[in-house]
Amino acid sequence: MEHRKTFIWPVRVYYEDTDAGGIVYYANYLKFLERARTEWLRSLGIEQDTWLKHRIGFVVRQVQMDLISPARFNDELVVTVVVERLGKASVVFTQSVHNQQGILLCQAQIKAACVNLGQAGDGVRAVAMPAEIFEVLKGAS
Repeated sequence: MEHRKTFIWPVRVYYEDTDAGGIVYYANYLKFLERARTEWLRSLGIEQDTWLKHRIGFVVRQVQMDLISPARFNDELVVTVVVERLGKASVVFTQSVHNQQGILLCQAQIKAACVNLGQAGDGVRAVAMPAEIFEVLKGAS
């Protein structure tokens, strides 16, 4: 059985994350997932702002998300990040959100592509990850 490394990031639900009924608005789960991926990269020494100076970034290309149970105002959540597949120009993550009781609230699969952001007026295009990034992600998978 293959063992994949899991990154864990805590998140608290703020009032601004909820709808009028005090339940987390569905789109805010995407923010929680994004923050966890950003903190995962940071934990690996990959600072996205440094790579942006070189016009290299990651963009979400595909999202599949299953909202299973609601999170509520002031809940403490745990967001996980696991690399499912690492390609030369993309990475597929499985992510989950659990509440403090360990109940699964959200499960998602996210595909992010490495892109060259080009210069002003140029288009954004998919590119192979720089070797420095690829090797770190390979070691963290």
